[in-house]
Amino acid sequence: MGITDDVVTRGSTPLLPSADPFYAPPDDFANSVPGTVLRTRTVEIAQFGIVRQQVTAWQLLYRSNDLNGAPETAVTTVFLPHGADPAEPRPLLAFQCAIDAVSEHCFPSYALRRGAHALGSLSQLEWLVVANALARGWAVSMADHEGMRGAFGAPREPGYRVLDGIRATLGFDGLRLPEQTPVVLWGYSGGGMASSWAAELAPIYSPELNIAGAALGSPVGDFRAAVTRLNGGWFAGLALMVIAGLVPLYPALGAVVAEQTTPEGLRHLDRAAKMNPFGIVTRYARHSVDRYLRTDTLANLLQRPAMQEMLDDVRLGMHTPACPLLVVQAVHDQIIHVDDVDGQVGRYLAGGARVTYLRDRLSEHGSLMPLSTPLVLDWLAARIAGTPVAESSTRTVWSVVGMAPGLRGVLMLAATALRVLFGRPLRVRASRNTLRGSDVSGDKAA
Repeated sequence: MGITDDVVTRGSTPLLPSADPFYAPPDDFANSVPGTVLRTRTVEIAQFGIVRQQVTAWQLLYRSNDLNGAPETAVTTVFLPHGADPAEPRPLLAFQCAIDAVSEHCFPSYALRRGAHALGSLSQLEWLVVANALARGWAVSMADHEGMRGAFGAPREPGYRVLDGIRATLGFDGLRLPEQTPVVLWGYSGGGMASSWAAELAPIYSPELNIAGAALGSPVGDFRAAVTRLNGGWFAGLALMVIAGLVPLYPALGAVVAEQTTPEGLRHLDRAAKMNPFGIVTRYARHSVDRYLRTDTLANLLQRPAMQEMLDDVRLGMHTPACPLLVVQAVHDQIIHVDDVDGQVGRYLAGGARVTYLRDRLSEHGSLMPLSTPLVLDWLAARIAGTPVAESSTRTVWSVVGMAPGLRGVLMLAATALRVLFGRPLRVRASRNTLRGSDVSGDKAA
């Protein structure tokens, strides 16, 4: 295994993953164990592909598994603050982007590189908050958790890719993290869904990893309810995107699509697979999938036994995470209904998981992610420090901004965002490893 340099020259565009030899699996990769590093390179990161970031970054190609347990390869991008000593022990954050697309333009391994043409990729916006973890001196692993097919909505395999990406990061010679490095998971929306799969599967798939906690932001909860609610509304394009992402994985869904979808509808599904989240939401606002069906409605088709079996397969909360969980959700979320996340949390609690559940009355889907970031990072820091979670709790607040670290945390978030936007070095500061017990119930001092 050798480290190669980023071959992008000034003013050029990196190759898309499907055309980039780095992503091509070695001939004998299936003989290696999951998490084995197969190929590495250093890369340059740039905000919106333009503003070069003052971080050290590598990409790792590693062995993982797909939905059905068949060997595959995946890529994670690993970050350190600029100038940080790779040999210094530090916690590892596995951050799952809200890829929310089938298009490879939205994979974080492509979208975050200097010169990338990925306007509309959510990972370019989420980098503004991920930088706050680097500012604490943490290492960050950001896997392409949808895989090379961009399987948005797929069950299990996002968890495999995330967990094997953690294994690969811990085994990467260029970083030299100890095997028992504390690892925390975090993601929002589609990233919260991927983080949920990782947290659920870790006790069975990768019990050797020292996963200290997982923060799940608006983690979808129930695709069955989400797709039905989104259809015909302002965010109907996301329902179309889910269908486009799942068709290659489920022959039963492919058969229903072939039977019921009009030629116009098939063209729209093909178009959806090439669009970014902003484009598809704008293009298909207020569209109903029903208008592209021959004789039935989406709601009726989802009642077919084969569709019920598929929807049960993609449902979160059917496995119990072993690590403590923080779940944040907007009560008036316009994309992910609070009832669906209530259900996911309820299933975790029924299985005996330790869950701190915060419901925010004033935020909506887009605003809760940045506003909750300071609180989430403090909660994760407490888990890294070994502060135990005393008991599960559910709390509805007016706004997470009213909780520690409050306005000060939001101002620090804004200051880091400005440094990112202007390409300035991050100010690495000591991590706060304790929380005010009155703000996030369930935590107690060690």
